[in-house]
Amino acid sequence: MDITVVLIESFERWLKTLGYAESTVYASTRYVNDFFFYLKKAEITSIEVIEQITLTNYHKHLQTRSNRRQAGGLSQNYITSNINALKRFSKYLQETGKVTLEINIQPKAATEETKTILTQAEIQRLYKACSNDLLGIRDRAILSIYYGCGLRRSEGANLNIEDVQLKEKLVHVRHGKGYKERYVPITGTIKEDLENYIYVAREKIQSFKSDKQDPDASGLFLSMRAKRMHGNSIILRLQKLTNAARINKKDIGLHTLRHSIATHLLQSGMKLEEVSRFLGHASLESTQIYTHLAHVE
Repeated sequence: MDITVVLIESFERWLKTLGYAESTVYASTRYVNDFFFYLKKAEITSIEVIEQITLTNYHKHLQTRSNRRQAGGLSQNYITSNINALKRFSKYLQETGKVTLEINIQPKAATEETKTILTQAEIQRLYKACSNDLLGIRDRAILSIYYGCGLRRSEGANLNIEDVQLKEKLVHVRHGKGYKERYVPITGTIKEDLENYIYVAREKIQSFKSDKQDPDASGLFLSMRAKRMHGNSIILRLQKLTNAARINKKDIGLHTLRHSIATHLLQSGMKLEEVSRFLGHASLESTQIYTHLAHVE
């Protein structure tokens, strides 16, 4: 097996052991893989021979590289996240006794203004892009959880079927940020979308599985193999919807839906404190960024 693949897999296990969020593990390994691809093109075959000039040139490469998903270059957030992933990788190499790789690059701080917000019209286009088959019904439920309930990526992926309390019109988030749990209220429309998914599409999908006792099948969102969907799979579904809705000029992820509902709730007149509780923020400071976004959409 390629030594690069072995190293990245070992790095991934290290991150998981230390309890990093699934999204951080996924992004970190992807960014490190991009770095190795750059090294290969530069004909650098060993970590031991990497010099500061190599890292400086890689940083410049990121600043001039075109964005593969949309027009223009990479965002400052993307570049900062990339460099931070390399710093985690450096720490992994050091703590596992492999090699010393100093990452002295200090990228510009990511700015809050780079948050991507969808308009309410664009959200409606995403809903309209959902088909009426099993996947489309599940897609509507995904939008309802991530936009309608404003959940974080891992919060939605970690939901179990019993966490959706339809009678009470609540979603029980057991694994929030900082291991805090909360209850998120749902509207009648969201309840209808979730009911349609749970009692029609999900039951049909679950019937494809012979072992009904499999704990992996307890997840709210199931793949067509009746396995729990994880964050990456859910993101792929969202990307399909954004393409179908022809929203091509914005870099959209699951957190975009969370940013959007926060902005739209403030625009509708909801108090900052209420939005903060809805999002599960530990302090109002985390929510205040949306107050100015609500005026610039």
